[in-house]
Amino acid sequence: MTWDRRWTLFAASLAVIAAFFFLREHWQHVLGFTPYLILLACPLMHFFHGGHGSHGGHGAHRHGREDRPTKPGDIT
Repeated sequence: MTWDRRWTLFAASLAVIAAFFFLREHWQHVLGFTPYLILLACPLMHFFHGGHGSHGGHGAHRHGREDRPTKPGDIT
């Protein structure tokens, strides 16, 4: 394991510990934000989903002529 990776692992461990204690003390405040976080998750998931996975983005549901490969000189 390289030196940089050790520091990254150390920093990530500290961040997890800090997040645990923060949530432990402020759990009631965090629960008040959950409806907004759920609403925010919808557009974020749509934005970051892109063309990955089985959905393939908005252009993945073409049928007919668009499915066939075109010749190099074709404009359409």
